Amino acid sequence: MFQDTRPATLDADGAADPWGPFRVSHPQECLALLRQLRDGQQPVVLNSPGGDAVTATLWSVDEARGLVTLSAQPGLPALDRLVEADEGMAVAYMDSVKLQWELSRLVLLRGPRLWSLQCALPSVLYRFQRRSAFRVRTPARHAPVARMRHPAMPEMALTLRVLDLSLGGCALWCPADVPMLEAGTRLGEIAIELDATTRFVSAATLAHVSSLGHHDRGVRIGCEWHQLPTSAERTLLRWIDTAQRRRRLMALE
Repeated sequence: MFQDTRPATLDADGAADPWGPFRVSHPQECLALLRQLRDGQQPVVLNSPGGDAVTATLWSVDEARGLVTLSAQPGLPALDRLVEADEGMAVAYMDSVKLQWELSRLVLLRGPRLWSLQCALPSVLYRFQRRSAFRVRTPARHAPVARMRHPAMPEMALTLRVLDLSLGGCALWCPADVPMLEAGTRLGEIAIELDATTRFVSAATLAHVSSLGHHDRGVRIGCEWHQLPTSAERTLLRWIDTAQRRRRLMALE
């Protein structure tokens, strides 16, 4: 329903906004995402407060006039109801990302073969990573680390550098002097330290082992989380979203 997807706002007491980590408010970043959606011709679902849903296509993004134009099948009564309400929610998907924004200043333009819906260019988008998630490569410096016990030698404590992370698992660099780890091994609990103050713990299974190249003395081990706890999933999701947001802003500079 419409109310289930409407973004929350700060309350009267100024409490923390749970949607904050997913909000995109940088003007150029918003434009870049909308243009990517336009160029990919991905379907956009327009949801009205009354529960109607109309599938449209983003046709144009007019920065100068502050307008977005979407094309839709003509003759749909739901389009008239959407314009009468003069509010709604647009939802679209691009690969592993869900985009969501509020609709306002709606105007319906009727043509013989196609109807166009004009609305205000959104100043805020909400960007959600889908569960099958984007994998973030970590920088060599200040990279997250994984602390665990060697599954075959519990007395051996390991601290391994995290090469990349996703909601599905992680890749770790294992030095050559560590006793061999085999694919399919249950690793038990791994403590991931994302930074000085952010960490989580989850069980994992070693999915595969691969070489990093003949110049690297070590191997890459790919791990899959085993029932990632809700709190850990929330921590990891926010870290991934922040990392992606930082990279997008750097690309705009």
